[in-house]
Amino acid sequence: MKKDSIKNTRINSEVMKVLAELIRSEIKDPRVPAFTSVTDVIVAPDLKTCKVWVSFLCDEEQEKEALKGLKCAEGFMRRELARELNLRNTPELTFVADHSIAYGNHMNSVIDKVSKEDAMMRQKRGEEE
Repeated sequence: MKKDSIKNTRINSEVMKVLAELIRSEIKDPRVPAFTSVTDVIVAPDLKTCKVWVSFLCDEEQEKEALKGLKCAEGFMRRELARELNLRNTPELTFVADHSIAYGNHMNSVIDKVSKEDAMMRQKRGEEE
């Protein structure tokens, strides 16, 4: 199976959907925050491994604890994944913190700040003339 095949894309999509629902409703570990999002999933073409990118709405220390909590729940999630999806192999899950949402929020705040400064500079120039 090719890496970017339609079948692999569908499997990635289904695995992502199931994992997001499991994390949202079934994981009761207090280390995993309520605002945990599965941002991307890549299942290897041989269905042996799966990399799961998750995003948390918390600070860096809590993020490390949340990753530990997800690692502890990996066995449960694999079992539920096998029950929900009929795959030849149930992949081993590897959780990776995704900082793209936090980076996007940071960039939005920088853009807003620059826009306000630009507006103030234009206003000052208008008053000087």
